[in-house]
Amino acid sequence: MSALTFPTNRPFDLIAIGRLCIDLNANEIHRPMEETRTFTKYVGGSPANIAIGAARLGMKSGFIGKLADDQMGRYIEQYLNDKSIDTSQLSVDDTGAVTGLAFTEIKSPTDCSILMYRDNAADMLLKPEEVSEEYIKQTKALLISGTALAASPSREAVFVALDYARKHGVFVFFDLDYRPYTWKNVAETSIYYQLAAEKCDFIIGTREEFDMMEKFAGHQADDKLTAEKWFGHHAQVVLIKHGSDGSIAYTKEGGAYKGGIFKTKVLKTFGAGDSYASAMIYALMQGWELPRAMEYGSASAAIVISRHSCSDAMPTSEELDTFIASAERGE
Repeated sequence: MSALTFPTNRPFDLIAIGRLCIDLNANEIHRPMEETRTFTKYVGGSPANIAIGAARLGMKSGFIGKLADDQMGRYIEQYLNDKSIDTSQLSVDDTGAVTGLAFTEIKSPTDCSILMYRDNAADMLLKPEEVSEEYIKQTKALLISGTALAASPSREAVFVALDYARKHGVFVFFDLDYRPYTWKNVAETSIYYQLAAEKCDFIIGTREEFDMMEKFAGHQADDKLTAEKWFGHHAQVVLIKHGSDGSIAYTKEGGAYKGGIFKTKVLKTFGAGDSYASAMIYALMQGWELPRAMEYGSASAAIVISRHSCSDAMPTSEELDTFIASAERGE
């Protein structure tokens, strides 16, 4: 396939919108959370992690979101500033909402879980009027993720952002990022996911996430049919992840590209998707062709799952190049 094209001469490479939260990752690993005494604090949330990963690779990233008016909210803003991510479009909640927390449990390299505290989370209170058309028209690409669609007014804010992006020729990435505990029911989830996906250029998710989105479409678990459905709208690429079996990307031009994995010493399972997306997006925006960009994403995922954090673990381009040169490919 030919390389994807993005707008040129814009001050931002990537602007993300949606979830900003705190990850509290277990320090005592290989044991259940009941026996875990201490945790290390990191900035988290899928779109935040992707923006951080992109910035780590040298992209100019910005973020549209809402923070709690508390110490955690201020910590997140300071962290993003420290990572050279533009925070001019972060608004602060005035209703007493709190910062979402994600406690992680690392029982083994394959048995990890997340305990979420997202009642009255500030990031879900981003309002449509807090999304600036002038800001979005300054970026080459916009990243949305599914969690922000789970409730109003965040849901409407994302659709406003999507409309501005389409109006100004901004390339839109959609990370499905399905978190069932934030939704009321499957029908609501499926319908709003589909409405958002219709407006996006590049859709990325696991097979299970696509199945959920297509709950009422009648052709579940068929990757090719899934891709063709979205090519009838704006999608240029549909990438479906199959965990340790790698991923497959379909292009509107008719191509299908299988992506593999790299062998690594796994510490935890979470963070793989965000690191994959950030490195792949970076590579695509450098003008690389899709198979090479997918390899870059896989390398980033392999590095991050071998480290304790998600956001802090995002690799530099030098680390990625070194890893790819020496790493062993998976089966």
